[in-house]
Amino acid sequence: MELVRVVSHNTHKRMVACLQGQIGTDAEKRHKKLPLTSLSQAMQDGGNQLGEESLIGKMMEMCGDAENRLASELMQHEMNIEKEILDPLNQLAELDIPNILKQRRQLAKLVLDYDSARARWLQATKSIISGTNTQSLTAKADSLKEEVDEAMNKMELCKDQLSADMYNFFSKEADYARYYVMLLEAQADYHRKSLTLLESVLPTIQAQQDSWTEKPAFGTALDEHLKRSSREIALPIEACVMMLLETGMKEEGLFRIAAGASKLKKLKAALDCSTSQLEEFYSDPHAVAGALKSYLRELPEPLMTYQLYDEWIQASNVSDPDKRLQALWVTCDQLPKNNKANFRYLIKFLAKLAQESDINKMTPSNIAIVLGPNLLWAKTEGSLAEMAAATSVHVVTIIEPIIQHADWFFPEDVDFNVSGMFSMPAPLPNNVNHLTPPDYDSGTIERKRPGSMVGPEGELPRRDRAREPRPRARSPSPSSNNTSAVLRSLSRAY
Repeated sequence: MELVRVVSHNTHKRMVACLQGQIGTDAEKRHKKLPLTSLSQAMQDGGNQLGEESLIGKMMEMCGDAENRLASELMQHEMNIEKEILDPLNQLAELDIPNILKQRRQLAKLVLDYDSARARWLQATKSIISGTNTQSLTAKADSLKEEVDEAMNKMELCKDQLSADMYNFFSKEADYARYYVMLLEAQADYHRKSLTLLESVLPTIQAQQDSWTEKPAFGTALDEHLKRSSREIALPIEACVMMLLETGMKEEGLFRIAAGASKLKKLKAALDCSTSQLEEFYSDPHAVAGALKSYLRELPEPLMTYQLYDEWIQASNVSDPDKRLQALWVTCDQLPKNNKANFRYLIKFLAKLAQESDINKMTPSNIAIVLGPNLLWAKTEGSLAEMAAATSVHVVTIIEPIIQHADWFFPEDVDFNVSGMFSMPAPLPNNVNHLTPPDYDSGTIERKRPGSMVGPEGELPRRDRAREPRPRARSPSPSSNNTSAVLRSLSRAY
């Protein structure tokens, strides 16, 4: 019994230590004293200070409300634990068992009293036998006999009561053991209710999080970025292309000369948070080109996709130039919709950049060498540098002819200012298009080869001539009425 009392007392003590609220207080006071309540209040106060214009503020407010509801669940749980488990356990350890142990000590005392009375009575009986004053001794012996009988009665009554209480305790042992099962059941119920609460609020919170448009684009899957920003062309691609169209087309070594690390990092961060402060980057086209390369390189999957990697490589290995172009076109046509749209946009720009190769030294071959490994790489183990090195030769033979014959692969005109956030730069005078006009039958999958691939007599020219199709004049692209004022900012609504 003493051992049961000790372990019950220790368990009660540790259980009380697990409670976060003040034991014995009313519900309201208990709720206020919970750490979760303090956390909730701090989060809600912070959310109010930051305001709903801040995503952090909005999340703090919503999550703070959820924490407050969790605190209410915890308060109710602890009050049930106190009433259903702690109080009965305390009753057992501090009252029921101590009362039984007290009766046992009382029984031991009564046994001693009985033994003492009996010893005196036996002594008086012996004195009657050997004594002379028998009448007096007999009266004393009779008195002692009454004491013995009374002590025996008290002892038997206490013994019977103790036995009854002990039998009663052991008959209820299953009820006492049930307290510990009830503890786990109460905890399970509390966690179920808490989980139900969290599952009910998390979708709303997550929807609020997902609806926030200002999210990083670098390192994010293309489809995800386009979906959440409601764009057709990825923001880093369009922003960089529009800046380069204004200030970078005649920059020698564009995409080849590395930009300053700090400036590149700053531009990437600015594009990630859609800041409107982009003016300083217009004067550093190499940083802009570096940001574009970084975006392509940091895509979880290359723009030209892992799925079509083998098809691209097989197409590049076709020896016949005409059939190689046809194979490349077939593969290009298999690109997913978003990948194809962004690839087309980028290739059209690169073809436009190559038109200024006499000044910027960036021929289709040079562009393919420096930019190709960022468009296609193998899905293998190893660093990006290792993957790029393993496929760079193939990539050059893929990207170079696509840039050379961009208007054949993608005959439709491209509006580089597809989002309307920018103004197109004024067209250069005497602007010429060095690409051959499209010549294909849209009704068949078999596309006709570019006219530049066929010589005057129908035979194939040398390979180097195939890379330089005949020039053809084209009308300057329409520009904005206010061509001198180029919008150098991104809308925060992207």
